[in-house]
Amino acid sequence: MDWGMRNRLARMFQPASGNSVMLAVDHGYFMGPTRRLEKPAETIAPLAPYADALALTRGVLRNCVPPTCATPIVLRVSGGVTVLKEDLSDEAITTGIADAARLNACAVALSVFVGAPHEHSSLVNLGTLVDQGEAASIPVLAITAVGKELEKRDARYLALACRVSAELGAHVVKTYYCEDFGKVVEGCPVPLVVAGGPKLDSDRAALELAHHAIADGAKGIDMGRNIWQSDHPVAMLKALRSIVHERATVREALDVLEAERAHPTPPPVRVAV
Repeated sequence: MDWGMRNRLARMFQPASGNSVMLAVDHGYFMGPTRRLEKPAETIAPLAPYADALALTRGVLRNCVPPTCATPIVLRVSGGVTVLKEDLSDEAITTGIADAARLNACAVALSVFVGAPHEHSSLVNLGTLVDQGEAASIPVLAITAVGKELEKRDARYLALACRVSAELGAHVVKTYYCEDFGKVVEGCPVPLVVAGGPKLDSDRAALELAHHAIADGAKGIDMGRNIWQSDHPVAMLKALRSIVHERATVREALDVLEAERAHPTPPPVRVAV
């Protein structure tokens, strides 16, 4: 792994903890104007200073994120299908690696659909993107998507999807948390970050998910709706950071959440790279 690749990964994963808190705001590429993401610029602005990376599309990046933003970018480069289709697995690479380089992306991300009708093409897309990413020193994050079939999120399925993604060259894999998640971690030789999935019924539930994931070996989280659909999104993001980077308990994270709701602290100063 050359210096450029290692540098990009180091910008996304904090050196002190080795972990990352990624903010997913790429839902619109197949879901349209999702609740509380109708105006991406307004959603992203207060949250970006506290995220270790922003996961989004090039359209939102160019139009909704100021070029002074110093938060590393994980660029969504797959798409081609919307929620209007029953089968969400028919994706292709929709953004080239050259554009990712022009946008100064720290990583590129695409979905793989293991066991879905378009499994083959999504995995071939991953292999192609890894080749392109290696040539440009840009890491690839593979997202083990399950479409609308959330019941597939068991350890056997996710271990298969994560291992296949790593075998094809993904540098980081995003997956779901599940029972026996440690087995998924053990079978994957690259870092795993855990998705938040649909909005959970409480902030506490999202904090518990993050805590269990980190305790079981995940190297971070990549959450969206459980942050920006919270009634207190900045406080929620800070509480999650306390778990991911400081190994806070759920109770301690809830204390952070309550304290930040009552007395918000100013955002950190970051210098664009």
